[in-house]
Amino acid sequence: MQYRKLGSSDLAVSRICLGTMTFGNQNTEAQAHEQLDYAVAHDVNFIDAAEMYPVPTSPETQGRTETYIGNWLKKRGKRDDLIIATKAAGPAEMTSYLRPNLHFDRPNLREAIEKSLQRLQTDYVDLYQLHWPDRQTNFFGKLGYTHDASKDGTPILETLQVLQELVDEGKIRHIGLSNETAWGAMSFLKYAEMHDLPRIVSVQNPYSLLNRSTEVGLAEVMQREQVDLLSYSPLGFGVLSGKYLNGQMPKGSRLSLFPSYARYTNENGVAATQAYISLAKEHGIDPSQLALAFVNSRPFLASTIIGATTMEQLAINIASDDVELNSDILEAIETIHQRYTYPCP
Repeated sequence: MQYRKLGSSDLAVSRICLGTMTFGNQNTEAQAHEQLDYAVAHDVNFIDAAEMYPVPTSPETQGRTETYIGNWLKKRGKRDDLIIATKAAGPAEMTSYLRPNLHFDRPNLREAIEKSLQRLQTDYVDLYQLHWPDRQTNFFGKLGYTHDASKDGTPILETLQVLQELVDEGKIRHIGLSNETAWGAMSFLKYAEMHDLPRIVSVQNPYSLLNRSTEVGLAEVMQREQVDLLSYSPLGFGVLSGKYLNGQMPKGSRLSLFPSYARYTNENGVAATQAYISLAKEHGIDPSQLALAFVNSRPFLASTIIGATTMEQLAINIASDDVELNSDILEAIETIHQRYTYPCP
């Protein structure tokens, strides 16, 4: 397993990070613990969660993911060997049940971190992330930005001041963003420098062969400012494995359970997926590993967040760390990308 320093922090994270949003919905606690054991046995030291997990979030299941991880941490011990990341939910209709008047202000962030620490059964998290912006902007595939200052939410400076308090109290070590834009990342960096506040070390955004929008604007910010990408959905909800091609809908798969998750199955997305699957087969590479190896190779990436519902999927995904794509394959990927540029925003 390869490791990379996360942004300007002192954290050395495995290039593969175990995503956990299926824990508590698609995966039982026993299955979650089996995944955690396997990942750690294969030198993964980075585990990512969120207070709203599992997904889809609901009042009945919210918090199960962190609870499962916490029970495993207590059983396993050796907490300091691992890098645990979690996230505070931002304002949205889907999370309105969490807290009244949900924002990234002092009452909300304090309640969120305290409950996450209780569920995780730890005194601190290594990386605390803001799950999506506390303002009206584009994320989760939304296009067509229109500025509305009345929907800006909690001022970024105020949010950073609260996070400083949590760092000072030892509850969190480093901070990161998620589903964020270039403007948002630069704004957090600007206020941190101006007021000597915690500096973001990462941005967790979607990045895959089907969605390379990070390369426009945000990639330059990250490389110039020592902020690394944590890529989520590197397989586009599993689409890039090829299991949904030709109308297939495997029983128990994410899209069979949650058909509204159609972000990566539009006409261009399906055509691009077919091209990448053909390329993988031409070179004798597992399609999932081709897609993951491409993400793993990006210069602005610290870690690729994988998710799995079966142990077979998990083994394939973790083993992608051993796959290096040669120049011919990378050139062929760029040719496909030129034909299907950003098919799934």
